[in-house]
Amino acid sequence: MEIKDLHAGIEGQEILHGVNLCIRRGEIHAVMGPNGAGKSTLSAVLTGKPQYSVTGGTVSFDGRDLLAMSPEERAWAGIFLSFQYPVEIPGVSITNFMKAAVAAKRKAAGLEPLSGGDFLKLMRQKMALVQMKPEFSKREVNVGFSGGEKKRNEIFQMAMLDPTLAILDETDSGLDVDALKIVADGVNALHTPDKSAIIITHYQKLLDYVVPDVVHVLKAGRIVATGGREIIDAIERNGFEQF
Repeated sequence: MEIKDLHAGIEGQEILHGVNLCIRRGEIHAVMGPNGAGKSTLSAVLTGKPQYSVTGGTVSFDGRDLLAMSPEERAWAGIFLSFQYPVEIPGVSITNFMKAAVAAKRKAAGLEPLSGGDFLKLMRQKMALVQMKPEFSKREVNVGFSGGEKKRNEIFQMAMLDPTLAILDETDSGLDVDALKIVADGVNALHTPDKSAIIITHYQKLLDYVVPDVVHVLKAGRIVATGGREIIDAIERNGFEQF
């Protein structure tokens, strides 16, 4: 993905003021910044959330104009968003939800749906990967789930959909250490030389478990610093005011 001079906002208010970012295959990028910096706006724009409007710049994904694609087309092309606040879907079981999602992605790729047996086998494998109990498959999506269970369910969905680029929007928010470790283990297990990720976070703790290749500081709608682990250490010592 290549983002050039991206300007975007909501309800007439510009929030991103010229973001530039290049993510190559296999790279993990961390985007850190204070509240209101534009981190979640960036994830919303990249995934096509309709309330947000792009007022300038370009975004290409595997050579395609991402901004010309619908949210569904972006998902079919291999972009996945793990929500900061996963929504509940009463009346829809996790099994049925994932069956529909996997079938839609396969159809877009010109593939036949998985047989019932193959789908259940895949589901069992991916649930084990994120230490999700098999009985969760019968529950309604996120209904009655704890914060940690919701985030674990997000990583499970990512495992099932096998995206090319995963965007994790503050997936670590509200997690205790054990749940954070499980989420991180799932992200690491899914990472391959062909898969990339953008990890959006306030804190460095998740980045102790999922080690990024590149770290960016987003502040007031602009990327104001880019580097490696030294940026995380600097933030831990002195916060974001130094940038």
